[in-house]
Order: sequence, then structure tokens, then C-alpha cells
Amino acid sequence: MSVTLSHELLARYPRLSLYNSPYAAHDRGRAIDLYPAEGAPSPVSGEVIDVRTVRAPPKPYAPDHDHLILIDCGEHVARILHVDPVVSAGEHVEIGDPLGTTVRAGFFAPWVDDHVHLGFRAPDANPYRASGSLPIDLDCAVEPVAWDGTGRVNAVGETFAVLDSPAHPSPGERFAGIADDSGETALDGGLPHYEGGGAFAGASGPVSLLGERIGTATGRHIKWNPIEVRANGEEITGISLSAGRETLGAKLVRPGHDLSIGDRVEVEIRCR
Repeated sequence: MSVTLSHELLARYPRLSLYNSPYAAHDRGRAIDLYPAEGAPSPVSGEVIDVRTVRAPPKPYAPDHDHLILIDCGEHVARILHVDPVVSAGEHVEIGDPLGTTVRAGFFAPWVDDHVHLGFRAPDANPYRASGSLPIDLDCAVEPVAWDGTGRVNAVGETFAVLDSPAHPSPGERFAGIADDSGETALDGGLPHYEGGGAFAGASGPVSLLGERIGTATGRHIKWNPIEVRANGEEITGISLSAGRETLGAKLVRPGHDLSIGDRVEVEIRCR
């Protein structure tokens, strides 16, 4: 049993990821992070059955609590996190209705943007558990876009830098992601700072990027190899991979970096 998210729903969000998280809820694509343009619109329709505050890992840059919203969608129960809710148990919501405002809790790594976390449980399963949720399928293709590992910085934060390459092939029209070397699938996940990642179109066997084998794919799931990522010769935390509908450039993760807008960057991957 799985849950398929429609193209019409997904098109409401500029960016999405199934694997870019270290938490068990995302194991093998069983949860999705949806990055809204603004606010926190509901990704599902149904009756709110509970809203509660939950403990989050303590981080110096975030509160130690988050919020869980449970919505009965009929065939399954939706679990939504990272939203300070304006809805209450007993209310009915439609797709697109405001749920509240996004919050940055201790579940977030410092380089992660605000988003709505969505997972699903079977009606007879414990809805408060994160692990063991239903697999999520996407009713939309993610176009793989080749990248040669180079680009110029066009956005920075304290823990990351975003490059202008690869360019999105058709901004606003469809989702796209950085392709593996075969060009057959776009990649998803934190490479290599999370244990594994994903292949949006699925794959089988060795997967490579920038000429280096980065892991082994079994369907949509990729187990990363021990590798290191370097930017201009300096080791960085990794590359944050996801699917974008409006922009695409590679996001490099490196707390304390010294990159500035306009800097040219060359990325390479090495086996450890």
C-alpha cells in the first residue's frame, strides 16, 4: 500500500524532497518535504483529528519542540510537522487551506530551508509513530539535468552556498533535479552527509556523479558509498539534492564557508 501525490498538488510547491533528511520517517521515501512559496498550505484534505506539541532535538539555533498535525484523509492519516498550527481537532481542511506558519525546530539541520513535512499512516496504525509510514509515490516526473560540477555562487547563507548551475531547463513548468552520470534519473538527498539518498526515476546497481561512483541503487533508494565532496579543493559537508520547479542550481553545504556571491566553484567527488 502506498500513497500517490498528484501532479496538481505537487505543482503548488517550488521544491520537494523525499530523501533529504537523516530521520527514519524518510526511510525509503516514506515521507516528503514540501517547500512552499509562502505560508504553510495544507497538502491534504480531511478532518483534523489531533494537534499536539512534540519534543525536538535540542539545537542552539532552534526551539526544542515542534508541532504534529494529524488529518484523517479517509484511506489514510496524514502526519504533518514543522507548522505552528492555526487549526484544531474537529476542523475540516481542504488542500491549500492555511495550516499555520512554518517553524524551524531542532529536527532541522542549519542549512535546511523551512518546509512542510508530510507522511501517511494506515487508518489502523498508530498515527503518532514516525517510522513505518506508507511509501509515497509522485504523479509527476523529475527531469534529470546534467551538471559538470562547476558554477558561480548566486546565493549564500552561513552554512551553505547555492550555485547558478545547472540551470533549470524550464522554470515553472516542471520539476527538475541534478542527474546522475547516466542521465537517466535525478538524484535526491544529502550527499554524503545523510546515510542514503534517492533516484526519482529509480535505478539499479552502481550510481555515479561527476565521474565517481557515489552509491548503489535498488529501485528508488540509494545507499551512498564512503565519499568526500570538495569545492575548490576544500572538503565540504556535501551537496543538498532535491527537485525544483522554478530553480535548480547545486546547493553546497559547508558551515563556516568563505564563499561569496560571484565566486567560481569547481566541485569534485572522491572515494574515501
